[in-house]
Amino acid sequence: MGLLGSNFVKAMLQKAQQVNVWNRTASKAKALEKDGAKAFDDVKDAVKDADTIHLALKDDESVDEVLAMAEPALKSGATIIDHTTTSKKGALERTKKWKEHGFTYLHAPVFMGPKNALEGTGYMLVSGDQNVIKRVESELAAMTGKLINLGPAEGKAAAIKLTGNLFLISLTAGLTDTLALSKAEGLDAGDVAELFSLWNPAAMVSSRLRTLREGNFSQPSWELNMARKDAGLMMAAAKEGNAKLTVIPAVAHTMDEWIEKGHGNDDWTVIAKDSM
Repeated sequence: MGLLGSNFVKAMLQKAQQVNVWNRTASKAKALEKDGAKAFDDVKDAVKDADTIHLALKDDESVDEVLAMAEPALKSGATIIDHTTTSKKGALERTKKWKEHGFTYLHAPVFMGPKNALEGTGYMLVSGDQNVIKRVESELAAMTGKLINLGPAEGKAAAIKLTGNLFLISLTAGLTDTLALSKAEGLDAGDVAELFSLWNPAAMVSSRLRTLREGNFSQPSWELNMARKDAGLMMAAAKEGNAKLTVIPAVAHTMDEWIEKGHGNDDWTVIAKDSM
């Protein structure tokens, strides 16, 4: 019962649902008794009468560990819904394994924070057996702002969630470099915020992705040579201002590789060509 799981439980209790809770750190489960949950010291006692079991854990290993502990007491035909961000491989293996054991396992990762879990906002992803999804769809939809069904491909929800998280990490890393350079240039975070209030780079994401997918790099709007020149200016300014850049040096290295291949006059987005 971490922050996400605890708020999922509170939201369920507010809808008058009966919820049993268990956590490897017992105090986190016990804390939810004041909200109306029934806490158990043993996971087997928590799941033995449950039709549906929700998991919100750390990783593949923790999911497998907890389910192995719970399995002897699982109710026949129980549905296991896992909200953990895991590998695609792990999600595929668990879907197959638990079906063979007579249970339904559905991976339903989320783009939700604790506040979203409490309010029923944000996004939840599912994919796989459409009959299973149809059966639990209304229950899951009530837990989030939008339930996104990605179709029949098992493991696709896991892959999309990990891909989305990569973008979030990259975005924050890029903002970190942006703030570091602005500081080195005598600016502050307020100046950056003002820039983005006037010029919204997020609006470019869809069109930039479309350009990458089309793969036409021969008609540049910004030549790779020029983009690499600017990256050099950024790194020089950061060094002079004793600021550390994390993302730009790695990107500059990739730019150099593509320039050496003869793509200096192509659009700078050619650096993504091998990713498509």
